[in-house]
Amino acid sequence: MAKKVVGIVKVRIPGGEATPAPPLGPALGQKQIQIAAFVKDFNAKTSKMKGQLLNTYITVYEDKTYTFVTKGTSTSALIKKKLGIEKGSGAPNKEKVASINQKQLEEIAQEKMAYMSANDIEAAKKIVAGTARAMGIKVE
Repeated sequence: MAKKVVGIVKVRIPGGEATPAPPLGPALGQKQIQIAAFVKDFNAKTSKMKGQLLNTYITVYEDKTYTFVTKGTSTSALIKKKLGIEKGSGAPNKEKVASINQKQLEEIAQEKMAYMSANDIEAAKKIVAGTARAMGIKVE
């Protein structure tokens, strides 16, 4: 018989660098999960992705066990890293902070392809371009 799911915790944690400090500690504490055990498991699994901010989904079960899945770095973080900018525009329709070319879009789409709901690379590029536009970045 399958375990009963009590909740799902969604957090963004740097790969290989999880600590019991907020936001992770309080989120797991509310679900009564052993925080130290999770931190050890997470850091071991993501040690090769050190420094990348990973979207992590933690499924908590009735018997206080858990499983977690990492979904990679967010598209906006990849765009900021690729363009070397600190943040997007506060008024994306009026103020552009940078521009991104098709080659850069394709590189980001290739990296995110495993986590996207796109059928091919062209669809993935459109998704990345939409995120870039929402950040105030001109798509060339």
